[in-house]
Amino acid sequence: MKARILSDLTGPVTALIALEAKFPHLPAPCVNLTTVFPDRLELSFHYDDFTAFETWREALNMPAADVEHHVQGNGTTAVRTVHGLFAGADTWLVGYAPIPALEPVAAGLEAVS
Repeated sequence: MKARILSDLTGPVTALIALEAKFPHLPAPCVNLTTVFPDRLELSFHYDDFTAFETWREALNMPAADVEHHVQGNGTTAVRTVHGLFAGADTWLVGYAPIPALEPVAAGLEAVS
């Protein structure tokens, strides 16, 4: 991979500035810029549910039908991803939320046939 310079990240940096100007009232995300994908801006949300993720998805007009769902961490974490263009950057939203543990069945209770 060739060495990159800071100006290679102009697209996602500009998009981040535009997001801050347009949506300063929305929940703060974790922000990721990388030289591996220099046109990508990733906003991630680590909360107890997907409310912040959905707020941003709706604000950016990303269709709910485009959201992908995954599970990681041996079934303990739900993950949602969606992406689209914003201000010229490939903008990704990634939401993480815990999956509640199932409560053990009370001793002596059995399914009724």
